[in-house]
Amino acid sequence: MGFFSTVFGVLGFGIGLPLGLLVGFFLFIYSEPKDVEEPVTRPVCELDATSLQDLMPEIPFWVKSPDYDRVDWLNKFLSAMWPYLDQAICGIIRAIAKPIFSEYIGKFQIEAIELEQLSLGTLPPKLHGLKVYETNEKELVMEPAIRWAGNPNIVMVVNILSLRITVQMVDLQIFATPRLALKPLVPTFPCFANIVASLMEKPQIDFGLKVMGGDIMSIPGLYRFTQETIKKQVASLYLWPRNLEVPILDPSILATRKPVGILHVKVVRASKLLKMDILGTSDPYVKLSLSGEGLPAKKTSIKMRNLNPEWNEKFKLIVNDPKSQVLQLQVYDWDKVGGHDRLGMQLVPLNLLPPFETKELVLDLLKNTDVNNSQNKKPRGKLVVELMFAPFREESMKLLENSNSDVKNEGRSNGELEIENQTSGGAGVLSVTIQGAQDVEGEKHNNPYAVIHFRGEKKKTKMIKKTRDPLWNEEFPFMLEEPPIQEKIHIEVLSKRTVFSFLRKESLGHVEINLADVVNNGRINEKYSLINSKNGRIHVEMLWTMA
Repeated sequence: MGFFSTVFGVLGFGIGLPLGLLVGFFLFIYSEPKDVEEPVTRPVCELDATSLQDLMPEIPFWVKSPDYDRVDWLNKFLSAMWPYLDQAICGIIRAIAKPIFSEYIGKFQIEAIELEQLSLGTLPPKLHGLKVYETNEKELVMEPAIRWAGNPNIVMVVNILSLRITVQMVDLQIFATPRLALKPLVPTFPCFANIVASLMEKPQIDFGLKVMGGDIMSIPGLYRFTQETIKKQVASLYLWPRNLEVPILDPSILATRKPVGILHVKVVRASKLLKMDILGTSDPYVKLSLSGEGLPAKKTSIKMRNLNPEWNEKFKLIVNDPKSQVLQLQVYDWDKVGGHDRLGMQLVPLNLLPPFETKELVLDLLKNTDVNNSQNKKPRGKLVVELMFAPFREESMKLLENSNSDVKNEGRSNGELEIENQTSGGAGVLSVTIQGAQDVEGEKHNNPYAVIHFRGEKKKTKMIKKTRDPLWNEEFPFMLEEPPIQEKIHIEVLSKRTVFSFLRKESLGHVEINLADVVNNGRINEKYSLINSKNGRIHVEMLWTMA
């Protein structure tokens, strides 16, 4: 029975194959082609429930969700730029893949790996919508809905034991909704420092894979296994809150100057100062400031008719960069009429001051900083000061990590440890940044500026002319002996005329902010509604740094 079935099977195949080819040939030659019917186009509202449900995945996001904007113009831009983007992206892929491939050469009997063909095809990705978020931070956040049904041609050749194996990827499809954050925004082109990308949900990735010309994705079970594996791997790397950060600008350009410590200055006395007045005496006082700061200089009291004054006055200055900043000390002769004459000056680099160590310096006063100036050889008197640099807690920890703990504890005196404990007992810096305001409107004029009132101090931003939405982005530091937990800060937006500015100012609104949240959280960044303003809001960022 088995013999006859085999014989009949061979005969059937031998007769049926030529007969089938013959019938197919005649049908192909003599059959008449039918006209292709145009597809029926109907509005979405006329579709039944089943058809609409089948169509929903293909409807763009800007149709289904009002949060997404239509970006046809961007799709046209991508379509025009795609041939050039294809070449640029493929060049980047080859440069990245080359060192990766070289690591596997010599392993697993692999002799060579190369990308024989690499092209992303002629079909660019399509953006089915774009959502943009508004935040209080200096960033731009957007979510594009990307769909790419491309026709790439990617062929990789692997030589193993003189056997040439080709692996080809075809029919790539990617559906993803990434979140892109351009941050921080900076005044340097292209105006953002980094691109931070993350996926809000697992992407849909589909592709065909051919090895030696055979489609291995048709193997039962392999297709689903590959899809799930790729989704899990991509999700483990980039699914929110994980992200991929791509630097755009050099970090050195973006280095922000933030307070790192406090410089304690005690102006003790001066001796043998120059005689500048007609009666053979002077009325000296000292101005002290740090280089690289736009803050007003601090001043001692004026000692009338005294060439050997004693002040014993203490000051605190905020330090942003102890490695490069310099303390500027200038002694002036006070004059009731006209400008004040400078008796002498001196500079003290902060990098000469060890942390938490008080140093008394006797400084020879100079006319200026030009070492070749012959007038600097003339005696101008001496100035005695006591200096101590106290880094904030974070900076202190960095300094401690760089030194041996045993040497650190044994090499410092009890007085230095006491000073450190006193400094870190609650003192700190409150940094208030007035970012801007929105919808501030005056009755007679709109030239807004902001005024900060705190602990008897008054600080104000620059005035922006003729606007209801000013942007200031100005920072004001306050040095405090203890955390301001029970205090409030008063901020008021005012407007004044650009001509006849002495006339009455107009209040555009004010706000009082409780500082307990700043102390407890370390930082707040909020927009506050202005009191006595119809729709006005002010954007304030505050940072509390403990000493």
